[in-house]
Amino acid sequence: MPLPVEEAIAAIGDSAKPLLRSRLAELSNLNTQELALFEQAWKTIEPKRRRQIIYRLVELAEDNFELDFDDIFKKRLKDEDTDVQSKAIEGLWESEETCLIDPLIELLAPESPEKVQATAATALGKFALLAELEKLRPKHKTRVCRALLDVIEDTSRSLEIKRRALEAAAPLSLPQMEKAIARAYRSNVPRLKTSAILAMGKNCDPRWLPILIKELTSADAEIRYEAASACGELGEKETAPYLSELTTDFDVDVQMAAIQALGRIGGPEAKDSLERCLTDDSEVIQQAAEEALKELEAGEGPLSFRM
Repeated sequence: MPLPVEEAIAAIGDSAKPLLRSRLAELSNLNTQELALFEQAWKTIEPKRRRQIIYRLVELAEDNFELDFDDIFKKRLKDEDTDVQSKAIEGLWESEETCLIDPLIELLAPESPEKVQATAATALGKFALLAELEKLRPKHKTRVCRALLDVIEDTSRSLEIKRRALEAAAPLSLPQMEKAIARAYRSNVPRLKTSAILAMGKNCDPRWLPILIKELTSADAEIRYEAASACGELGEKETAPYLSELTTDFDVDVQMAAIQALGRIGGPEAKDSLERCLTDDSEVIQQAAEEALKELEAGEGPLSFRM
């Protein structure tokens, strides 16, 4: 008599049948025997169906934190399909297991497809943050830092991969990172400059404030958006007047970024600005302001503290 999970695997692998959430959910927390059965069946599933399965598993895991498909995602890191590999990396985004560091660094190698390299670089970002917070062992920190910095400094890598590595390594308070961010900002490459501004926020160093305040008035909406978000990351109250001006920006995304940043920064000026947004003609802006005010008030509570 087949195991219940065998029936689920057979149904999931059948391209003629719909991919039911209930069946996919049965793949959560597979034991060793069940995982072996899944691996055996995976080889017989059509490529298109495989991609659909991985995409749906990632969606399910995002929607329901009780579902755990990490063991499946780990196996798929060596999949022959680039889309499956990349999506599997995304599926492991919440995992902080250090056993993932070496596989991700391997996927960051030049021999990997560009899409996989970029996704692996982004995934290493959480370990860079853990390293900065001293939550990684020195040997792991060294591996992560070296891998990302090597990519940033490698002139043969594509722009997209270098951008993702820069953004991922941004939390590291290292002299090399300060230089890398400054170099990317001064470049004449718009997308690299955008990533540098994002990295300034993740770097959480007040030295970037003059640049960020300047870029809040950039003619480029994407730059204004990233600068506003970065100001929120730094949390410096002196940026509140500049962010307040962006709450009426013609670009809605910029408005939203400014509102969210004001909620994180807090203070009387930020609060006044957010309260004005409550009377905006747009319901989206009103709702964003309400949420930002809740965050601001929570941050100003007697038991609150900011990192």
